[in-house]
Amino acid sequence: MREPLVLPAPAKLNRMLHIIGRRPDGYHELQTLFQFLDHGDTLRLSSRSDGELRLTPKLPGVAAEENLVLRAARALQQESGRRLGADIHLEKRLPMGGGLGGGSSDAATALVGLNRLWALGLPLERLAELGLALGADVPVFVRGHAAWGEGVGERLTPVELDTPWFVVVHPGVAVSTPAVFGAAELTRHTPPITMARALQGGASSWRNDCEATVRRLYPPVAEAIDWLSERAPSLLTGTGACVFSRLPREVDADRLLAEIDGRWPAFKARGLNRSPLHEVLGFNS
Repeated sequence: MREPLVLPAPAKLNRMLHIIGRRPDGYHELQTLFQFLDHGDTLRLSSRSDGELRLTPKLPGVAAEENLVLRAARALQQESGRRLGADIHLEKRLPMGGGLGGGSSDAATALVGLNRLWALGLPLERLAELGLALGADVPVFVRGHAAWGEGVGERLTPVELDTPWFVVVHPGVAVSTPAVFGAAELTRHTPPITMARALQGGASSWRNDCEATVRRLYPPVAEAIDWLSERAPSLLTGTGACVFSRLPREVDADRLLAEIDGRWPAFKARGLNRSPLHEVLGFNS
């Protein structure tokens, strides 16, 4: 039996997010820049000989059939056509529904990690296809490189972004993504731009089209953005609730964390263009 794997499931930030249209199926067409953080959840994967999939601990409020990690593992079982089992222990650090991609990253680490543990040899492209059926953000974590995303975020082009330090704050509210995307005043028709233009404009030109709507619907998010923006360039990630501040040096991040001083849950992290999952598993990306 193979040795257990202990693997990271990193957070992501949407460094920018434009909504450029709405599709007939109700989903929105996006343009976004994904970047990883050196902070996230951890999965420990061990083989089982009885074909069972067991996840510990149970996540509060998430039914087993809805858990993305188990759904990812079942999808890989089905793809393999073999009765393969695993014990999966999930150490959760990222807030659920924070806009940091925690559930999607956990699912991606399960796909990539179990593919290695079970010696299936499936290419990342196929794992990304399986991941897309679980959620639009899963493929970027499977592919493991910072990316320009289009469509619902699944059409990915690798990019190299600046890698500053970030302070990430959770304002203490749960944001409903359907409520944000269903809001009448949401900007849905930002003119499309090219990836080259987005990169040329740089971080100071990037914005999140969801931010104005989230600020109105969730005043604690507005309060956090306003407070942080007085101290550093700050932006909503995804539909929130998390907000991030961009800082040039670790000492600046430490200083901002000290000033937050428990006002909100917060952490510091470095931006990464290559996923730590891929680093651990030795992928060339």
